[in-house]
Amino acid sequence: MKKEGQIRIPAGCAIAAVISKEGNRMTGKAIIDAMRPMHARSNGLGGGFAAYGIYPQYRDFYAFHLFFDSRTVRKECEAFLKERFELVHAESIPTRQTPAITDAPKIWRYFASPLQSAVAAMQVDEKEYVMRAVMEINTKLSGSYVFSSGKNMGSFKAVGYPEDVGAFYRLEEYEGYCWTAHGRYPTNTPGWWGGAHPFSLLDYSVVHNGEISSYDANRRFMEMFGYKCTLQTDTEVITYILDYLVRRQGLTLQEAAAVIAAPFWSTIEAKKDARERERAAFLRKVFPSLLITGPFSIVLGFSGGLMALNDRLKLRSMVVGEQDDKVYIASEEAAIRVMAPDVQNVWAPAGGEPVIVRVKEGAY
Repeated sequence: MKKEGQIRIPAGCAIAAVISKEGNRMTGKAIIDAMRPMHARSNGLGGGFAAYGIYPQYRDFYAFHLFFDSRTVRKECEAFLKERFELVHAESIPTRQTPAITDAPKIWRYFASPLQSAVAAMQVDEKEYVMRAVMEINTKLSGSYVFSSGKNMGSFKAVGYPEDVGAFYRLEEYEGYCWTAHGRYPTNTPGWWGGAHPFSLLDYSVVHNGEISSYDANRRFMEMFGYKCTLQTDTEVITYILDYLVRRQGLTLQEAAAVIAAPFWSTIEAKKDARERERAAFLRKVFPSLLITGPFSIVLGFSGGLMALNDRLKLRSMVVGEQDDKVYIASEEAAIRVMAPDVQNVWAPAGGEPVIVRVKEGAY
């Protein structure tokens, strides 16, 4: 069998997602099965899932998922968390022995609430406080990696094919109103547990098929604002860019999409509506370092919705399907038809045009 470095498939990687607009919860079985026909897009060096609505009993607490290299490292990280958060529950994330998944780190989850006195002392809001804690753990506590930190959601990832990763984490036992999935074919970065997709911060999670040629410029800009890229994969920076644009800068998802997949100047100048033209030009001028160049198709998960987006030249495949209250997204139509065999409305979004789906208010 050929190993990483001996072969390279630039079009590799697979993404898939499903969301119920009514907030109906689904097990992880369908999204795991959806990844099977896209098996050849991966090479076993990374697979993962994100799920929303899976922790209703702890919906008001941040769910930290962490990898640890050792018990000693775990104890050090727990001491760090206890200084900054009220921990209401901690446990090893349940897994099952799966022959294809080996060399697993220690995998734990913590449900926690920030200490309000510490938040006030730092003079930031709660989400900013959590973000800074995640960055500090991932940069200063060697052997500890926070790979998920949102409320009522969680990411699950490993080195392996996605269908094996789903079995390893027993995802058929979870129920959520939204699922995303990824099968990785690392092109320029190592395959390891922390480098598998999704990449998550707070309630944002990103799965990505493609290659970011603007990574260094994007990373340098983000690191000026306290974000640290430590997980050795270009996709990580997309998550931080979207958190910065939407949470910190207050942009809408449509505006954030217009930053990272910015229209060409000729397209902006051709807009007939003066306000649209001015807004598009403003975004390009204010955030030039956050334009993502290179081929990409991404799915952003967030509490209550999804956004799918291609690069402006549409250099990576992505299709969307609808049936009843569900919307499906995948690299290939075959994956959608595994989840919804009779789906009728299937289309390919245009490059740079976001597809945004939201759950009915109050349904999740």
